[in-house]
Amino acid sequence: MAKCSVGPYGHPSGKIGNVVFYMLNGQPVCRLIGKAGKPSINQKGNRQSMSVTMELIKPMADFIGVSFKLEAEGSPKNTYNLAVSYNKKHALTGQYPNIKVDYSKIILSKGNLEMAKDLKLTKGEDGINLSWNTATEQYGYHDDIMMVMISHPVKKTASNFLNVAKRSDGSCFIPLYHEWMMSEQMEVYVCVRSADEKSISNSVYVGNLNGVPDTESEIAEKANYQAIKARFDQVANDYHEKRMVLGHGGMESKAFRQVRKEYQVLKEKLEHLPGKPS
Repeated sequence: MAKCSVGPYGHPSGKIGNVVFYMLNGQPVCRLIGKAGKPSINQKGNRQSMSVTMELIKPMADFIGVSFKLEAEGSPKNTYNLAVSYNKKHALTGQYPNIKVDYSKIILSKGNLEMAKDLKLTKGEDGINLSWNTATEQYGYHDDIMMVMISHPVKKTASNFLNVAKRSDGSCFIPLYHEWMMSEQMEVYVCVRSADEKSISNSVYVGNLNGVPDTESEIAEKANYQAIKARFDQVANDYHEKRMVLGHGGMESKAFRQVRKEYQVLKEKLEHLPGKPS
C-alpha cells in the first residue's frame, strides 16, 4: 500500500502496482519491479556495460568519494552513482559480448578549477614520477592540491592518492610498495582540488605504464594463428619440394593436387586470420 506524506497531492511512498515510490537523498524517486523476461541483446549489452563499469569504479571508491563530492551535493546521486553514470556512458568501447574499458576516456572528476598543464609521467625504480607546469591563467591557485589515481586493471584494484603535492611544487614522486605494480599495466589519472575543497578540476588521463596485456580472446587467437602457421610451414615445405622433384609432368598427380590445395587454403586463411604478430 502507498502512503502520501503530505496529503492527497503529496509524494506517494510505497508500492502501487509494479511501481515502488521512495525518497533517495531527499528526492522522491520511483522504480519498476517485477519478474524479468528473457533478456534481449540490448539488455544483455546494458548488463555487461554495467558490470564492466562497476568492476572499474569499485576500487576507486576513496578517490571518487572526494573527486565527485561537490557534484553529488544536492543531487539524488551519490559519488559512486555519478562515477558509474559518467563512465558507463563515456569510457566503454565494443559491442556485447566484447564490451571493455577505454582507459583514455575515464572521467573521475568534473569541475571548473584550472587543470595543471604539461603533465609528464615516467616510471622510477620504486614508483612513478609526475611533473607539471605550475603556471595558472585564471581559475587556479598555487596551493591547489594534486590528486592522483592509478588503476591496476590486471589485479582489478587501484591506488588512490588524495594529496600528493601542491600545484606550486611542480613535481612529485609516488611510491608503489608492491613489486607487481612496477611490471603490470598501470593507467594514471590526475585532478586538482582547491585547498578549501570548494572547487575541483576535470580529471585528466596522464597515460599508461607497462603496456596492456593480451585479453583471453587475443591469447587464444594468437595460439590458433601459431598452430595454423606451423601446419602451413610444414605443407609449404612439402609443396615446394614436390614441385622441384616432380617437375611439370608430375604436378597433375592426385597426391600433388592435394598438397597444392591445402597449401593454397592455408595461405589464404593466414592472410585474414586474427592473431598475426604485429
